[in-house]
Amino acid sequence: MKRQGGFTLIELVVVIVILGILAVTAAPKFMNLQNDARKASLEGLKGSIQGAAGIVYGKAAIKGLESVDASKADAGKKPNVDGIDITFGYPVATSAALGAAVNGLGSDWTCQNAASSDPAAIQCSFKNNTEWTANKGCYVQYQQAKSASEAASTTVVVTGSSCK
Repeated sequence: MKRQGGFTLIELVVVIVILGILAVTAAPKFMNLQNDARKASLEGLKGSIQGAAGIVYGKAAIKGLESVDASKADAGKKPNVDGIDITFGYPVATSAALGAAVNGLGSDWTCQNAASSDPAAIQCSFKNNTEWTANKGCYVQYQQAKSASEAASTTVVVTGSSCK
C-alpha cells in the first residue's frame, strides 16, 4: 500500500499558532490607520496655509506692503492683496482672510478664533470636529505676524482622542 503524503495534525497546529502570533503583533500597526490619516490631513492643511501665506507675503512685498501694520491703518485703507486682508505682509488671522488665501478651506475645514487669549490666532480643523478646547482635539493653529521682523507661524496641535 502506498503511503499518502500530507500534513500531520501537529504541523497544522504549529502553523496556526505561528499565524496567530503574527496577527497579534501586526494588527495594532494597521488598526490606527484612521488616526494617522487625520494627522496627515492636518499636516497637509498646515502646508497649504504656510504656502498660501508665503505667496501672499511675496505679493505684498512686490506692492511694498510687507511692513504695514493693519491694526494701525485707517479703516478705509486696510492693506490687502488680491482681496486678502494682510498685516505685515501675511494674511490676518480670520476665517475670511485664510479662506481667500487657501483654496478649499471653507468647503472641507472649519475655522474659529483660538481658545487662547491671543486674538491674532485662528484654529482650523475638520468640519465634524467637536473638540475645540485648547487641551483637546486636533487642529492647525495659524498665528498672524506680530511685527515686520516676526513672520506668521502655523502649528499642528494633536492632543485629543480623535487624533491619537
